[in-house]
Amino acid sequence: MEHEDVTHSHGMHVDRHGPRQAPPLLLIHGSGFSGGSWRPIVPALSARHHVIRVDLPGHGQSPPAPSYDVPGQAGRLAAALDELAVGPVTAVGHSSGGYIATALAEQRPDLVRALALISSGPSPDALLPQSTVLRALTAPPLGPLLWSVRSDSMLRRGMTSLCDRPVDIPDDLITEARGIGYRTFRTVLRRNTAYIAERSVPERLVALGVPVLVIFGAADRRCPPLTPLAALVPCGPPGHPTGHPWKSPSRGSPSGFPVSPWPDSPNAPRRSSTSPWSPTPRSPCSWP
Repeated sequence: MEHEDVTHSHGMHVDRHGPRQAPPLLLIHGSGFSGGSWRPIVPALSARHHVIRVDLPGHGQSPPAPSYDVPGQAGRLAAALDELAVGPVTAVGHSSGGYIATALAEQRPDLVRALALISSGPSPDALLPQSTVLRALTAPPLGPLLWSVRSDSMLRRGMTSLCDRPVDIPDDLITEARGIGYRTFRTVLRRNTAYIAERSVPERLVALGVPVLVIFGAADRRCPPLTPLAALVPCGPPGHPTGHPWKSPSRGSPSGFPVSPWPDSPNAPRRSSTSPWSPTPRSPCSWP
């Protein structure tokens, strides 16, 4: 896959693909990952869309930032989109990337025409405990020590512990994950939790009033099956997508959502099927 354009904007590494005149699609990764987590599906998406994928500060090829609060990160994204003269976009966020996408829509409704949230947990009380591997890597007092000596195998176990079935984690994604500092990762997790503790994702989405597509794994390991964040579209392997739902069979596109999730597309989601606040007996969710 060739990059159409690579640049840095407001402290973030930015990759752009596809025709510039096509509908813009912003891809925001989750905590501990990078823009590279979207790499396998970019060719399919960029055939019809202007795809913008970023490395958030402290992740991938982007340097650390002074602050990692969710509104601040959304502000950096808004400034980058303004600098690139791109928008309004369909903002797609995986896991905690969904919080940043939501915050972007809150701050700059002129820049966001629709949202797609993939495994973005609704509130702190909806989350199940992290896996033993992730707790060991992130919690003091052993976390800092283990983080400094973590192996590729340990990183893979941590990532795949979120999945209900075996998945393949590419070597390049492991390499990018290895560059994330312990303090950065811990701070990002705390700031994510603070954002959804202040106001839940369903409450925020109701207030926005933009078209929303919400996607969860059918056996997510970070939330119980009954939560207030509904409107799921079963996607790929059951469990919390790790940014690689294309590694297992799924119904629909490789990413688990329609290839054209924006309002003027013929296969755009309808509001009746994507309301993120209507209870459903099958609603799992994800970790922040």
